[in-house]
Amino acid sequence: QIFKRRRETEIKHGRVAMYAAIGYIVPEYFKWPGYLSPSLGLSFEDVPNGLAAISKVPGQGWSQIVAFAGYYELFVYKYNGTPGDYGWKAITSSDPDTLNKKLSAEIANGRLAMMAIIGMFFQDGLTGSAWGDWSLYTDSPLRSTGKFSPGYNTLPEWEKPKNGFEGLVGDQPPLGFWDPAGYARDGNVENFKRRREVELKHGRVAMFATIGYIVPEYFKFDGDLSPSSGLKFADVPNGLKALGVVPVAGWAQILAFAGFIETVVNKPTGEPGNYGKGFLSLGTLGLGSSIQDPEIRVKKLASEISNGRLAMFAIIGMFFQDGLTGSAWGDWALYTGSPLRAFENELGVQAPVGFFDPFGMTKDGDVETFKRRRATELKNGRVAMLATMGYITPEYFRFPGNCATGVKFAEIPNGLAALEKVPGAGWLQIFLFLGMVEKSLYASDPTRAPGDFKNGGVLGVPNGSTMMDGEAKTKKLNSELANARLAMMAITGMWFQDGLTGSAWGDWALYTDSPLRAFENELGVQAPVGFWDPIGFTADGDVEAFKRRRATELKHGRISMLACMGYMTPEIIGKFPGYLSPSAGLKYADIPNGLGAISKVPWEGWFQMVFYCLFVEYKSGFGKDWKEGTPGDLGWKMLTASNPEKKQRKLQAEIANSRLAMTAIMAMFFQNGTVGTTGPEMWIGKAPVPGSAWAFENELGVQAPVGYFDPLGMSSDGCVETFKRRRESELKNGRVAMFAAMGYITPEYFRWPGFLSPSANLKFADVPNGLAALSKVPFLGWAQILVFCGGVDFGLYRADPSRDPGDYENAGILGVPNASGPMSDAEGRKKKLNSELANGRLAMVAILGMMFQNGTVGTTGPAMWGF
Repeated sequence: QIFKRRRETEIKHGRVAMYAAIGYIVPEYFKWPGYLSPSLGLSFEDVPNGLAAISKVPGQGWSQIVAFAGYYELFVYKYNGTPGDYGWKAITSSDPDTLNKKLSAEIANGRLAMMAIIGMFFQDGLTGSAWGDWSLYTDSPLRSTGKFSPGYNTLPEWEKPKNGFEGLVGDQPPLGFWDPAGYARDGNVENFKRRREVELKHGRVAMFATIGYIVPEYFKFDGDLSPSSGLKFADVPNGLKALGVVPVAGWAQILAFAGFIETVVNKPTGEPGNYGKGFLSLGTLGLGSSIQDPEIRVKKLASEISNGRLAMFAIIGMFFQDGLTGSAWGDWALYTGSPLRAFENELGVQAPVGFFDPFGMTKDGDVETFKRRRATELKNGRVAMLATMGYITPEYFRFPGNCATGVKFAEIPNGLAALEKVPGAGWLQIFLFLGMVEKSLYASDPTRAPGDFKNGGVLGVPNGSTMMDGEAKTKKLNSELANARLAMMAITGMWFQDGLTGSAWGDWALYTDSPLRAFENELGVQAPVGFWDPIGFTADGDVEAFKRRRATELKHGRISMLACMGYMTPEIIGKFPGYLSPSAGLKYADIPNGLGAISKVPWEGWFQMVFYCLFVEYKSGFGKDWKEGTPGDLGWKMLTASNPEKKQRKLQAEIANSRLAMTAIMAMFFQNGTVGTTGPEMWIGKAPVPGSAWAFENELGVQAPVGYFDPLGMSSDGCVETFKRRRESELKNGRVAMFAAMGYITPEYFRWPGFLSPSANLKFADVPNGLAALSKVPFLGWAQILVFCGGVDFGLYRADPSRDPGDYENAGILGVPNASGPMSDAEGRKKKLNSELANGRLAMVAILGMMFQNGTVGTTGPAMWGF
């Protein structure tokens, strides 16, 4: 009885909390029109959101609320022995298991809502804002100057932190001073310094550990780790397995060394992590000293903390995957105990990601939960696909007439701005329609696959045609999931840019508050991308940070250009004669090109390279160029000119070439690592191997100079059926693109006489060329086009698995039905089909370029080409 009473209370509180959480959110977007209290002249609009509303609601209002709640508690919802069951069942089912799941979901949502509303109350009370604007919380103990421990003497920079602990090293964007657990809320400087010291030590150890995971994959010391045990360095495995191989005496040495460093060498000073030994403690050997420039010092310390934090995450991840898979580099194919494998053959598991569940939502292996989430994903995806089309379509077509009394469809703006234009009755209709579809038309059936509704046909047409079971159905359903996932990303991006710019199509010229505009005229801002910073590195508008990053970009680019040449030169010109290392008997000719050279160059050679790089860096003043406002200008000007415009162009070209080189050298590393050579095989591949991507090297479309080109590895699984389906799609798209390209050009010289639509009094001459035609063709015209395309695709030219892709039984040359058939000359036929593919590919690129240019300059005439 006590349990039931408590469960009853929990359910009630959860239901109230769910309403309360919704009540916090809804008033931000919608409030009732009219008056809450006509006698007091109090309108709904006057009542603020959140806790501030408590003082606005009049006494009579509170009396009504209490009386209403009491009436329901005492007379309407009487306890009948089943907690939460008062006769009216919004959540019900004839299946006991399904009912139990729904009720469990209600309790779970109620618990979440109770946590949510408490959090909303808390931040509302602290900040005075229903949505918790923490910039208003000036009393935060994290911002106070704090109380220092009695008698504690600190260095000058630690005597009076300018705002509690805000602004110290480690307080960096985007998080700022981040202390969610409130460790620093007591303002105790001693505790803060101790924790910062520990963080720095852990970060430094983690950075070494991360490097220690990576380096042994490419290099191990020669000789013995323990001569007495006969243990060589080469015998010690990488990763966690090494723990069981290192002898006890080795562990004793490691602990003794670490203890010696901790207790004798690195004595604490007034600043956490500063032991007076300089960079990498080289000052102990007289090779370095502490950095004296305060600005440079703060930046380097901030970088160290950031890198240390990243390394702590990295090494934990490495330990985790090493422990699960038994491999230092985490070969997940070895993790046979993964519960995620239960769903590896489900719909939606597609290349290149495979089964993707980074949050471990399916780790419990619960099939019912998986199906529920898959059904939710499908619904959200289908809605997102419709929403994405709903963003695009109104730009080209709107219904004539009225949406509501006095409101025309033409008056409703596209995008988020439409939310406030649709009347309340319209929203009610939308919700009722969705509820009807959800609860009656497309009711979930546990005996069917997620998203498969008994009376739902293709495209959701009730009782329409359905797909036959088999491989074709699986492919189409997988395509639906892939498109839905893309649409969910797309609609989120559309909302984001619409919200920032106030334009459904995201006209960023309207986003005048963007801090990125501070750098729009800098070097490297070039067409067609313009100023490109998708990660928002420059969002803070910090000029110094921008210049430092630009200098880094230039250095990396210059090295990449040299590296690219270094990949190519030994293959074409040859190698230096003589010895690279006479003492080691190592000739230049013995060093392979590419990644294979890493293991051949002796460690003295690597030391010379590192020392040379440090020397060059030292001679250039360790960042003197960007500090003086000229990133990349190191005094020696190979790229210069007396004409400022020419100089600007040369410098722009250098940045563009270096960006290309950075991409190129990464691709060279990748290809070299994949095929194991830097010779011609790196570019043209190996002999065909059945069941691999090379199996398609002799197919149509493999033509010089590119050869077999599949940079994304779409055919890496060697699946012939998938290859044929993609080739069919390529041919269709290419054929359509060839017609489209001709359709862009022909109307400039010829148009049909007469009417396109006599009923609409629309002549062919009235239809503009290019994208502008989309808004001129009447709705019935689009319907005819879609019906015609569907008739051709599903009726006239149906795919036949026994024939080559794009080869239709009743289609002759140029697609003329039942016209001249295949050519008897096999070689001539192959040439023509290869030409068709090449022309189709060119046409796809051409039509995209035409649409881009047309959309940019607004014409398809000579101005489109820049004349």
